[in-house]
Amino acid sequence: MAKPPPPLSPGVYLVATPIGNLEDITERARRVLEECDLIACEDTRHTGRLLSRLGIKKPLVSYHEHNEARRAGELAGRALGGERVAVVSDAGTPGVSDPAYRVVRAAIEADVQVVPVPGPSSVLAALTASGLPTDSFVFEGFLPPKGRRRLQKIEALLDEERTVVVFESPHRVTRLVSEIADLAPARPLALAREITKLHEEILRDEAQGLADALRDKRIKGECVLLIGPKRMEKTED
Repeated sequence: MAKPPPPLSPGVYLVATPIGNLEDITERARRVLEECDLIACEDTRHTGRLLSRLGIKKPLVSYHEHNEARRAGELAGRALGGERVAVVSDAGTPGVSDPAYRVVRAAIEADVQVVPVPGPSSVLAALTASGLPTDSFVFEGFLPPKGRRRLQKIEALLDEERTVVVFESPHRVTRLVSEIADLAPARPLALAREITKLHEEILRDEAQGLADALRDKRIKGECVLLIGPKRMEKTED
């Protein structure tokens, strides 16, 4: 008979949570959330609903971009004082394009153990299903929303010899695909939205073809856009 896992020791636990499908919660993530002393989260209402569905009751502390500098030290201090602090994002793996990085740095500086509890990630889910090379890739998070900096970033990413993964809002993703099509119409792209959710969809095409397909399409939900490496672009002889 397998021995039960040892009780959690004090520290900061980075707990990945489902990005849509509740079945993706791991047994370890559930156990950490059940045994921790408090949970730091981006949105207490969102995390509260998740915990309710899991049948877990724990104190919640808000931790987001507007209070991260102050809260990071507080959370590290509580872990240093002997508490087990779980950190979650609204969905997926904390620390990937969200404020959890600061609490990790504060914990390390306070000599507090940081424990990753891996699980769902929209970056990896979209990448592996994209059909684009996975041996080498770069994650860029969200691009600048407008202006010259946005165009410069897109131009730089199109020079990449690795698959590029970016997040984009559903309100701007059609424009992003069109911007890429203007610069590199034959570049292979994949647009993944609502990963693991009821209306999951992955569109794969060259940039111009995808731009044409999205022109009259209303995009909803969380979006991940993947840009194939420069070497994959077809050029005319």
